[in-house]
Amino acid sequence: MKILIVDGQGGGIGKQLVACIKQQLPSLVITAVGTNTAATAAMLKAGADNGATGENAVIVNSKKADFIVGPIGIVVADAMLGEITPAMAATIAQSNAKRILIPVNNCDNIIAGMPEKSMSALVQSAVNEIAKFVS
Repeated sequence: MKILIVDGQGGGIGKQLVACIKQQLPSLVITAVGTNTAATAAMLKAGADNGATGENAVIVNSKKADFIVGPIGIVVADAMLGEITPAMAATIAQSNAKRILIPVNNCDNIIAGMPEKSMSALVQSAVNEIAKFVS
């Protein structure tokens, strides 16, 4: 199973995802793609197997992934303060991979009805979804 984690800004969500997946599902191969070098570095430091940065890396790796995981903004053009390009959002949304999206209410994207949960609870929920398919 190939897991692609996409994150931007400081890579905090991606970092938590990598650490949690590596702890609970250590046999999975994680490729971390950041919209910037800080996000990529944070995910690599957390234990991602591979890392790359930028639009082309998102496009190329979205075609190879079984799962794409990240904050919901990765499928919204111009999200994350403009770090998600229209090409990135379209490629992720159109990928044959299963998308597991973390519902984050920020950057002008509000998920109605979203109960308040800690980021660690949201990350754990995402990892639980991956685990359902792996077992």
